This record gives sequence, structure tokens and C-alpha cells, in this order.
Amino acid sequence: MARALRGDMNSTPPDTSRPPLELLSVVIPARDEEGCIASTVEHLYVELRIHQVPHEIVVVDDGSTDSTWQKLLALCEHVPTLQPVRNGGSHGFGRAIECGLDHMKGDAAVIMMADESDDCRDVVRYWKLLNQGWDAVFGSRFVKGGGVIDYPWLKLKVNRLANFFIRVIFNIRLNDTTNAFKAYRRSVIDGCRPLLSPHFNLTVELPLKTIVRDYSWTVIPITWRNRRTGQAKLKIKEMGSRYLFICLYVWLEKYFSRGDYRRSQ
Repeated sequence: MARALRGDMNSTPPDTSRPPLELLSVVIPARDEEGCIASTVEHLYVELRIHQVPHEIVVVDDGSTDSTWQKLLALCEHVPTLQPVRNGGSHGFGRAIECGLDHMKGDAAVIMMADESDDCRDVVRYWKLLNQGWDAVFGSRFVKGGGVIDYPWLKLKVNRLANFFIRVIFNIRLNDTTNAFKAYRRSVIDGCRPLLSPHFNLTVELPLKTIVRDYSWTVIPITWRNRRTGQAKLKIKEMGSRYLFICLYVWLEKYFSRGDYRRSQ
């Protein structure tokens, strides 16, 4: 296993005295993913079972108009750890994740995409590092050992610019903040509430609040593959202002809140 990389020279060290975690909740938002949701869930279940990771797979159907929900119900027959949930409120990527976090039973969570772009083997690595005492583990596709496969060039350029901007204004080493595929202890998720982002900007709200509120975190290299079925849900032209809003919101907290929202020691 590739070693973890310290994410920030000022990051709080892990608490190695903590007892082992009991249950991992993998939260997967899904909207119109009938072509890939079955393989995503099945491959994840096999990987976690092989490595004896106690888990549940919480898939949130976020208003799908295709057969995603029916496929999830059918999967329950041979994936006993699957917990399908329907988001009955307002829809959006961030809202679907929050719905899944509200329904999870675990003391730790991994947020994962439904299109199998994330490698389920990395979920096992996240679990092991959380059990070493880290509050959060962030995957990066852009450190040594990480990689991307078939990344659309325009999205890649925008991604690198956005992450450079975040690194500069927050003075952090994390270079893949916008990637949703990350792991958190439940205490971190609760400590980051209320969650403000209804859309993909939740992918930066959670890690930035984790860092600003002084939870411990580390970084590992991960691999990402572009989806092979279905349509990407992220629309760059719609997300710029939303990402900027949440970045500035957390930036103001970092420099002007005088630590009012930091975790209690």
C-alpha cells in the first residue's frame, strides 16, 4: 500500500489512542445511473467483504427518472449490506450526500461516485488510515502514485486552476480539494454541520471545513477513471459561482471567526 502523505505541515496529528472504528458507511449519490450502479455496488461489496471491512453501502437515489431505483431494490437480494434511500426532498448532488449522511449508521463515512470512476480498493485504504487515528483521509489524483484515465481536457484544465486557487487562498498543500472521493469520521461530519452546499460545491465545503476546524487529515494517492456509461452531472458553467461562494465562506471563517467553529479539544 502506498504510504499516506501528510497533507499540511500544520495538520493536527492523528490520535493513535482511539478505539477501532466499528462500521464504515459508503455514501453514494445516484441520479439516472441505471447503466453502472449495479457494477459499482457489486464490486464495492466484494472488495469490502474480501478485506473484512464492516460496512454498509448507502446509495441515495436523487430523483432518478430511469430504472436506477428498481435496480437498487433488485441488488438488495444479493448485496445484504446495501441500504438504498430515496431523497424525498429537494434534489442536488450535495443534498443527496447530506441525505445519505443523515441515514448512515456508521462511525465513519466514505463519499464515493456512482459511476465507478473511483477505485473501490482505495476505500479499504481509507478505512485502514481512519483506524490509525486520522479524522479524515483525502485522496489526490495529482500526487505521486495517483492518476487519471480519460479525463476530459477542458475539465482537467479547469480542475487544476480551481485547485490552485484553493491552495493559494487557504495556504494548504492539498491539491485535489474538489474531488468528492474522501473519508471522514462521523465526528468530523457532525462538526462540519450545517452543510450549506446543495450541489457539487459540497465536495470543497467538507474538506475545507475539516481543515479550518482543526481536524487531523492526511492524503493518499488515488486513481480516477472517467465514466464509461451515462452522462456526467457536473456542469462547469453552472458551478463556478457556487464553488467561489463556499470557498469564500470558509475562508472568512478561517481568518475572521477567531476559531469559534473549531473542534473542541
